[in-house]
Amino acid sequence: MEFILRPISITDLYALVEYANNLKIASNMTDGFPHPYTKEAGEKFINMATQGTPPNIMAIDIDGKLSGAIGLHAQTDVLSKSFELGYWLAEPFWSNGIITRAVQQMIVYGFEHWDVNRIFARPYGPNIDSQRVLEKCGFRKEGFFKKAIFKNGIYLDLNEYAILRSDLEL
Repeated sequence: MEFILRPISITDLYALVEYANNLKIASNMTDGFPHPYTKEAGEKFINMATQGTPPNIMAIDIDGKLSGAIGLHAQTDVLSKSFELGYWLAEPFWSNGIITRAVQQMIVYGFEHWDVNRIFARPYGPNIDSQRVLEKCGFRKEGFFKKAIFKNGIYLDLNEYAILRSDLEL
């Protein structure tokens, strides 16, 4: 299945709300990704996602429609040379290799556009599919934190994966 990564725009609002309003997705995201996912939440996200130059958050566009998002989030202070990677994909498009290819593209994009040394992601313990995606993309598991997340009334394990600029041949 083909897709492109492109900047997000306000015209993506209705597709964003349609696809992001999914408990299966929200359960693997921080509480900043609400469920139910409302128009107001979508407007807030789009406003934030359109601030970066170059854009650090992109739409995963399938057939001309936002079908997910992927972003690199700058860290501060002593972590200023690190970005956190986050992503989600609409459920109808799961198991097509889209997220793996989107992560691969975003890693290259991040290292090409910013003076960053490390990109990391923190999938929750039950999210085995996301852990596999990161491993396929060359991320190494650096940490495991038992019951570190409190989400939807339960404690979850947290994993940390990372890839370094030196891991890629750019």
